[in-house]
Amino acid sequence: MTSDRDEIIDLTIRYATAIDTRQYRLLSTVFTVDAALDYGEVGRWTGAAEITEFMDLAHAGAAHTMHRMSNQAVTLNGDTATVRTYVDALILGADGSGVNAIGFYDDDAVRTADGWRISRRTFTPVRLGMVAALS
Repeated sequence: MTSDRDEIIDLTIRYATAIDTRQYRLLSTVFTVDAALDYGEVGRWTGAAEITEFMDLAHAGAAHTMHRMSNQAVTLNGDTATVRTYVDALILGADGSGVNAIGFYDDDAVRTADGWRISRRTFTPVRLGMVAALS
């Protein structure tokens, strides 16, 4: 039997896996129907459908993406939880050029009938850098 903490950590990894493998139906299982995401200058979205549509469009031109999630700190409070997750994301074109976004997600998660889901996420960038094309 898995613990709530394990299920919530798996939720953060499911987000990365869904984007990196282009499984956008899987991505829709990460967020509540009315989830609110705030990625600062990148944008803000409301609802699993809007979030999924944006992520699909934002990564459509990428040849490769790699979202590495780590250092998940989970604080449980019954059927709710707060989670901080470090993210190091590479979004690369066919020539190897692209963007490296490093920062952290602060999430509010809720237990639903379908398991844990993220109801609110804020992305705080620590470093945003360009990646040069391969020689």
